[in-house]
Amino acid sequence: MDAGGSVNLSSSLSSSASSSASKTRSRFPLQEHHLLQRRTSRDNLDRFIPNRSAMDFDYAHYMLTEGRKGKENPAVSSPSREAYRKQLAETFNMNRTRILAFKNKPPTPVDPIPADFSTAANNSKPTKSRRYIPQTSERTLDAPDILDDYYLNLLDWGSSNVLSIALGSTVYLWDATDGATSELVTVDEENGPVTSVKWAPDGSHVAVGLNNSDVQLWDSTSNRLLRTLKGGHRSRVGALDWNSHILTTGGMDGQIINNDVRVRAHIVETYRGHHQEVCGLKWSASGQQLASGGNDNLLHIWDRSTASSNAPTQWLHRIEDHTAAVKALAWCPFQGNLLASGGGGGDRSIKFWNTHTGACLNSVDTGSQVCALLWNKNERELLSSHGFTQNQLTLWKYPSMVKMAELTGHTSRVLFMAQVRVPMDARLHPQQAMKLSDSGMCLALLKWQNLHQRRTPSHLLT
Repeated sequence: MDAGGSVNLSSSLSSSASSSASKTRSRFPLQEHHLLQRRTSRDNLDRFIPNRSAMDFDYAHYMLTEGRKGKENPAVSSPSREAYRKQLAETFNMNRTRILAFKNKPPTPVDPIPADFSTAANNSKPTKSRRYIPQTSERTLDAPDILDDYYLNLLDWGSSNVLSIALGSTVYLWDATDGATSELVTVDEENGPVTSVKWAPDGSHVAVGLNNSDVQLWDSTSNRLLRTLKGGHRSRVGALDWNSHILTTGGMDGQIINNDVRVRAHIVETYRGHHQEVCGLKWSASGQQLASGGNDNLLHIWDRSTASSNAPTQWLHRIEDHTAAVKALAWCPFQGNLLASGGGGGDRSIKFWNTHTGACLNSVDTGSQVCALLWNKNERELLSSHGFTQNQLTLWKYPSMVKMAELTGHTSRVLFMAQVRVPMDARLHPQQAMKLSDSGMCLALLKWQNLHQRRTPSHLLT
């Protein structure tokens, strides 16, 4: 078994293979070419050099001379001798099948973390319980005389935990802390009905849009009219949103107007891009971008830095992907440039936009007219309310858009939703939403864990 012997054996094998190959050359030329190619390849060497330092020569000698006697002559071995042999082989690690070794054995792995410690760590990790979504509302309130008009925005929840709701020509306030209800204003018949309401960021002042194109500013603490914004629109004002001291209004005339409520000449900017009624307005959390949707099926993204310039087009992006009116708009609370938009009855889709690039990130067919959208501020979830044809309320997981819960069976459209901006009292969950449906003329107070169904309402004015 010395090196010289190995070389002689290799040489003889090589010459034998060469002579054999030459005998078969004429009969199998393609195979011969293949064999020569394999033999000269670096990946097919003709032998391996054993690693002598990793070999046990005593064990090898035993296996070649004495090790197989018992197997070849089983009749000579008694049961007791065979049992003794097996135990001896196990004790001295003789149950091996390989004689030659070509590399050292890898070291025994050492667990860096003790088993008892890792087990304790796994046991201490809290397991997330499966979310349960009840099927009943937290509260239900009557809302008589609510206008069944998809293009209006008649519900908003202020930072003082007070809900404003327009019923016909009257605006009511409902304090969610104690359940108290009060009347803020009833407009004259020639000016009404009320077509939109929106709380200012301070939670004390509320803007009221009217059918005659005026916008009133009210102090809710004293029930006092502060001023009336006139001359901006030529027809009803159905959409409102605040950006600090700027009140943005959208009208049936297709115009979007920024009003600085601190100064006498309140009109500071006018955005022109819609050809029909503006029914959706939402400022981003940064106050830099404005999303607007209209009955012309258009979605515009306006940027304050460019919209006020003398550029040929004021909008940053003009999006024509929806095939029906765009009213439902919602900026994502955990990604500033992500906007969700919902289309009307001829579109029925929720689309997601990167407002920096204008790219559509996803589109989901909901099967019904999309009336309103709300993001959950604590979880990556989106709540949508719908009209024709299913009138459902759907909770979606974002970004997979898997339906976490869906309620059908409403007899009419779920037109408006508003989300509380401050923690509720101890009886209620901080992340709640108010759904307004013209079905039964009722308001339903929801938790994010709760998707509602109709039940016997309590009257709003009692």
